[in-house]
Amino acid sequence: MAGGRSVSFENVSKRFLVRGNPLAVLDRITLACPPGSFTALIGPSGCGKSTLLRIALGLETWDSGRVAIGDEPPDAVRKRGEIGIAFQDPALLPWRSVAANIALPLDVLGGDRREARARIRGLIRLVGLDGFDHALPGELSGGMRQRVAIARSLVTAPDVLLMDEPFGALDLILRRQMNVELQRIWIETRATTILVTHGIDEAVFLADRVVVLGGRPGRIVGTVEVPFARPRPTTIFRDPDFHALTDRVGELLGGEG
Repeated sequence: MAGGRSVSFENVSKRFLVRGNPLAVLDRITLACPPGSFTALIGPSGCGKSTLLRIALGLETWDSGRVAIGDEPPDAVRKRGEIGIAFQDPALLPWRSVAANIALPLDVLGGDRREARARIRGLIRLVGLDGFDHALPGELSGGMRQRVAIARSLVTAPDVLLMDEPFGALDLILRRQMNVELQRIWIETRATTILVTHGIDEAVFLADRVVVLGGRPGRIVGTVEVPFARPRPTTIFRDPDFHALTDRVGELLGGEG
């Protein structure tokens, strides 16, 4: 994986047509995510966070500006399987086992499943699901299903990982556990990661920096750098410096929410 690839947005704006009327969703977004970095995007509902991820994935066009993964357009990188994506809904196929669900992107891309078996076994270990290779999604807990989804997003060894509220449906205790797991996985893979979240604690715990978007049309209203060394223990949630950063993010959200 070699530390991932850069993701860059330069003066990106986007409008949707709603009943024939243009609705501005993103307004001149400029953001550079260096290779191997972890960026969290946070902002009020409807500010365009998910739209920005879809643009980075090459599934949504933009009206003006420039978007690049390294020096290539996003859709070209996605079609080679070099961008991984994890959503709030794991969207596992109920008739496929854990291993077969993880292998799904390889099937779509036409990869050799035999050559990928060792990689799939390694990912099952990486996300802490040893022994569940042949289990079906209906036999797993919500947190386990989300682990499968994360492993699936990594099976093509992507340079870039895009995550849209992957733990939003989990309870607080399980969400905290999954934050720790995601940190461990990111340290091992070093894919350039962009996480959309509504959780301030989650953003500060996981990211190198937290980018705060203001209300519609979405625009960057501030960036909070996170200086803590990794791996970050869960005791950091009680650290006064941690709370100072979450307060700063909250102030930025309050000013634009």
